[in-house]
Amino acid sequence: MVLQQVRKQELISTYQVHETDTGSADVQVAILTERINSLSTHLQKNKKDYSSRRGLMKMIGRRKRLLSFIFREDPDRYRALIKKLGIRG
Repeated sequence: MVLQQVRKQELISTYQVHETDTGSADVQVAILTERINSLSTHLQKNKKDYSSRRGLMKMIGRRKRLLSFIFREDPDRYRALIKKLGIRG
């Protein structure tokens, strides 16, 4: 549990827009991407875990909505974020 909180703090400090930022769209996308990657590896081992698969699909949808919001607000920030996270490609 402590390791997860430490990793979350690392993500927040890496992707924050300003110094006191803990919940901007960029940070949320980074945290969701970390959770999606973790759940994807779990589902590769446990192919019949359908409830976790549903949760994964919900997280992917939430991340997609946040990314479209970022793209509408600032396309350059969007491109930098997806390049930094290594998604969409």
